[in-house]
Amino acid sequence: MERTNFSHFGKSFQEALCLLVLEDRPFADQLFEVFDITFLELGYLRLFVARIIEYREKYGVHPTRNIMGTIIKSDLGKENEAIQKQLRSYFVKVMSLPHVDDSEFVKDKALDFCRKQKLKGAMLKSVDLLQSCSFDEISKIINDALKLGSDSNFGYDYIKDFEERFLVKARNPVSMGWSELDVISGRGLGQGELGVVIAPTGAGKSMVLVHLGVQALLQGRDVIHYTLELSDTTIASRYDSCITGVPLKDLFSFKELIFDKIENVPGNLIIKEYPTKSASTRTIANHLDKLVNRGVKPGLIIIDYGDLLRPVTTRKEKRMELESIYEEMRGIAQINECPIWTASQTNRSGLNAEVITMESISEAFNKCFVADFIFTVSRTMEDKNSNTGRIYVAKNRNGPDGLLYPIFMDTSNVKIRVLPPSDESVEEVTSKSQADFLKKTYKKFKEQLRETT
Repeated sequence: MERTNFSHFGKSFQEALCLLVLEDRPFADQLFEVFDITFLELGYLRLFVARIIEYREKYGVHPTRNIMGTIIKSDLGKENEAIQKQLRSYFVKVMSLPHVDDSEFVKDKALDFCRKQKLKGAMLKSVDLLQSCSFDEISKIINDALKLGSDSNFGYDYIKDFEERFLVKARNPVSMGWSELDVISGRGLGQGELGVVIAPTGAGKSMVLVHLGVQALLQGRDVIHYTLELSDTTIASRYDSCITGVPLKDLFSFKELIFDKIENVPGNLIIKEYPTKSASTRTIANHLDKLVNRGVKPGLIIIDYGDLLRPVTTRKEKRMELESIYEEMRGIAQINECPIWTASQTNRSGLNAEVITMESISEAFNKCFVADFIFTVSRTMEDKNSNTGRIYVAKNRNGPDGLLYPIFMDTSNVKIRVLPPSDESVEEVTSKSQADFLKKTYKKFKEQLRETT
């Protein structure tokens, strides 16, 4: 026979459980995530817990013994008189108890039962959604149900945990390999942080992400690189070129030299390829779980790039989908306690811009709010021909931002260097660019005028 309440545990168990709900606030917080009042078999116990829940919802705090005594002695509404009498008798009895015997057993059994009921409900709901929803949405429903009632960390106690505020907490940052940016960012991107590279199409976003991955490998980190646009072997070749300095076009000619150099790299690299828009953050989270179960501890995660992930939940507007994707990526970084680097594409205004600011980010400006460090890469046609460009630090939680740096970028062998910051402001560079554009346009117009006369 299917059990749908605590009746098989007996009356004493249920009475002990209700007392624990009153006495142990952290346990009540955890239990109420998965608890249903109908799980209690006895009417006076349902009334007891219902009054606790009502008080918490109305006043935002957990009731004390004295408060519950006042509530029970007062008018209990239209409740059956026999149930009211049973409740008052129960309260007098439990108030004389110094503690609950076998409290850990009672809590474990109650939580186990409630969590299973919650999971069963999620599974039944998922069956109804099989025809109308995606696998990721169903997976999210099941995973959310599994998480409910399982967290034993009830938060930071301001008084009891006083000493923790004075412990030095290591960010364990991963260097970017550019001393100029490491200095202002607190030695790189820290664990649980999200970094975003913003650039127009063709500016070298993927090259920058490979550079960042190589720096982590050289620091002995395990790098998990997800590619949603290029093949895994193409990305691997870029790592070869960046580590060894051998130009991409010459890799086949130096196969043995390349292997000799990369086998001594202290970190490990795993490249996982997904077709564009086929993977979601849930897909990546599941893949990371498998790697962790096999003993791989991610030291840096790269997602090339976030805009190409499929949303777990379909929204009406694309900007809302992108915002949730970036929030979920940061969540993955926090769960795995390592940094995540990803990239985002600019809108049309960034295609030939001398300096790209956050106004040029495409679709969802709100995704900038989630990131901890954002820098943009701008390269005009002249820059590409001369292997130059600019990096603009648009956001930096751990230091100054709004800084402009000239860069050297050679895409033939994935070499990127950040030079000392420019003395010119963004406005000066932008106005100079506009002036140069007007001069070139006027010159071209005069030449065409001469040809026609």
